Amino acid sequence: MLKGKISTEAYKGARDFYPEELATQKFIFNAMRNAAERFGYEEYSASLLEPTELFTVKSGEEIIKEQTYTFEDRGGRSVTLRPEMTPSLARMVAKKRRELAFPLRWFSIPNLFRYERPQKGRLREHWQLNADIFGVAGIEAEVEIISLGYQIMKNLGATEKDFTIKINYAGMLAKAVCEAIDEKDEEKINKTIKIIDRFGKIPEEDFNKRLDDTLGEEKAKLFIEKRDNGELTTIIKNNPDFQICLELKNKLNKIGIDIELAPFLTRGFDYYTGIIFEFFDTASENNRALFGGGRYDELLAIFGEEKIPAVGFGMGDVTAKDFLQARDLLPSYNSTTQIYVCVLDALYLDDALELARVLREDGVKVAVDYSGKKIGAQIAVADKKAIPFVVCVGEREVQTKKFKLKNLKTGEETELSPQEFKDFF
Repeated sequence: MLKGKISTEAYKGARDFYPEELATQKFIFNAMRNAAERFGYEEYSASLLEPTELFTVKSGEEIIKEQTYTFEDRGGRSVTLRPEMTPSLARMVAKKRRELAFPLRWFSIPNLFRYERPQKGRLREHWQLNADIFGVAGIEAEVEIISLGYQIMKNLGATEKDFTIKINYAGMLAKAVCEAIDEKDEEKINKTIKIIDRFGKIPEEDFNKRLDDTLGEEKAKLFIEKRDNGELTTIIKNNPDFQICLELKNKLNKIGIDIELAPFLTRGFDYYTGIIFEFFDTASENNRALFGGGRYDELLAIFGEEKIPAVGFGMGDVTAKDFLQARDLLPSYNSTTQIYVCVLDALYLDDALELARVLREDGVKVAVDYSGKKIGAQIAVADKKAIPFVVCVGEREVQTKKFKLKNLKTGEETELSPQEFKDFF
């Protein structure tokens, strides 16, 4: 076997999580889970492997071939590492819809896989909170789900100045574009909406060229003219669906959540059937969408089931970490180990192990140093691992049954018997 030929780097677009990185991810997950459970959402899960057809029906074969990890298993079945959780959720709800109690409030934090070019905010593997409410047709569902997203941001330490919430109504922009430029070709309109979604994210010259290629120079010029003079916005505001956006804004304002009506907001999925929304980071170095979602009442139709009203969103861990980093909100690392037991001499190792056993039975998290190094070196290990307290075990401690608990940050020492440690923590 050749040594030194295998790279130590993680797979491209994936990450290793050393204890410090994993602690940050757990902080993000805890903020998500805490908020979801406070709103009465129950956690669910599913296999990361799904039959490929589940995603083909929803997204089309081209996307599956180009953007997923799809392969044939040993039984000749085509399977896919899930690129998103919503189809799995819909499958689970469709399977037991007659046994489930609605309204249904579920959440999950799965890892997802998408074969694409890694870039800021996007990796090939990531984790994402999915929170969804099924069975509420009224706008109360949107109020609740956006309030949940707002609570997560607060849990992460964000203030109202750190993010904005934008809403729109799915399909409203497409209808307005049809009317504004008198375009009936549905395929062209759909392509135009996807181009509009790239506005501000790509150079203006590139944006205009894409419009020209899709609509032709004359209609592309007409679109830009009516967008800039406000006529397109007026058409949107005259759409009855815009009143639903206003109603949602008013309801959220009453509970202290401010939102922005964004007539040109689009979402990248075709299954949205009503309100769509996105949370945006306002930091100049990370000015992008953090997460978003919307209403998707028709998704269960792919299983031949009657529709169930549904609203949900997905929030990725990568963009959440970028948000925290941009504002110096990343948590400082603290070891989960509470006490590091240092052994002054090998003669007292058994006594150190007995102390650790007693403390663990009382619920204290303890690690013992077996290295035989000098006491200063052992304490240095505890400090490097960010373990807050050390206890040294030697002849005096064994004889008196009293142990000095030292706080490595303050230097303060407290003498305790083994039974007194649990009260200290």
